Amino acid sequence: MNRIKTNTSHGVTLEKLFQAYFDCRKNKRNTLNALAFEADYENNLITLCNELNSSYYLADSSIAFIINKPVKREIFAADFRDRIVHHWLINELNPFFERAFIYDSYASRIGRGAHYGIQRIDRFIRQCSVNYTHDCFVLKLDIQSFFTGINKLILLTNLTDFIASHYILPNQAIILELCEKIIMNDPVQNCQIRGKHSNWINFPKDKSLFCAKVNCGLPIGNLTSQVFANFYLNSFDHFIKHDLGIRYYGRYVDDFILIHENHNYLKSLIPQIRDFLKNNLDLTLHPKKIHLQHYNKGVNFLGVVIKPHRILMGKRVKGNFYNAITTQNKKTKNKKPNREEQAAFLCSMNSYLGIMKHYHTKRLRKSMLKKHLSIWWWNLVYLSCGNKLTLKQKTIR
Repeated sequence: MNRIKTNTSHGVTLEKLFQAYFDCRKNKRNTLNALAFEADYENNLITLCNELNSSYYLADSSIAFIINKPVKREIFAADFRDRIVHHWLINELNPFFERAFIYDSYASRIGRGAHYGIQRIDRFIRQCSVNYTHDCFVLKLDIQSFFTGINKLILLTNLTDFIASHYILPNQAIILELCEKIIMNDPVQNCQIRGKHSNWINFPKDKSLFCAKVNCGLPIGNLTSQVFANFYLNSFDHFIKHDLGIRYYGRYVDDFILIHENHNYLKSLIPQIRDFLKNNLDLTLHPKKIHLQHYNKGVNFLGVVIKPHRILMGKRVKGNFYNAITTQNKKTKNKKPNREEQAAFLCSMNSYLGIMKHYHTKRLRKSMLKKHLSIWWWNLVYLSCGNKLTLKQKTIR
């Protein structure tokens, strides 16, 4: 693996910390923590820079809450100040990670993502089946309780070895120190609960950091968790690609797909994959999410169903779209929506339409809107090219 060498000043520079701040506030600018930090952001960044360079930096408490979409998850949101540190650290490490990662890991990488991963798997099936003229089979697997199951000690050891070998820069010691502080930080300690404690009553214990094993689990919601999770499975990716010799392979977080023309060969790989995950990463292959089938039956992946010559939306996305429509309809029950409600309506509907337009959903989009969207909304909006809802000019005030 090639090493990257660049010229940089010793320690954390204000220039790069400012860049991390601007990166961080793109999607978090209106939160209370972000607004409080931004009120005097220059002095706050100088103080943070000094703390990082003098080893006095410590993470603040996190905010814990449950979200229900796209699926039910436990989130630990770091303080805005800590998020800046996370962005700085990942900005430093990402060039090295990108050289180490395989091409077909899709999550939390620039230029990739769910849509890209779906297109790649669709392409792999076409290539392996010689444009749907030969048999090929798809093995879809999942890791049980992935984020809560990540062993921090294994992650830290592997990351320390990687940085020591590849990050040959003057601020290497600060990078190593920050990685240890972030990874070994326990977000459960002194966390603030947002919402009701009852939200956790029926939440699966194996997916909650409150019930995680000692020295296990990364908090969902932090940039570092997402990227470190990718790094954690990097050795597994190389095992699949190079040791097992699977040409057609892709992974999005803990969902991964292997495609091969031989059904029995794919089946024989399951015990090897299970053993590698357990012995090397202390992870468990989900016993109820092992699917091996012919490609023409359709492959469920990241909310879509990949079939020959077409990609369809899965039941979960369609159900969420329907729920979003009914939620917006309630706003028109007794009154005309105000300007803020109209903007929220457009944002909600067009986010779904924007996702769905990439796939074979033209009829689905039109039928769902015509069938379920309230007539009161149709008085205010129109559908342009089946891809976007737009306010009629007379409704803008």
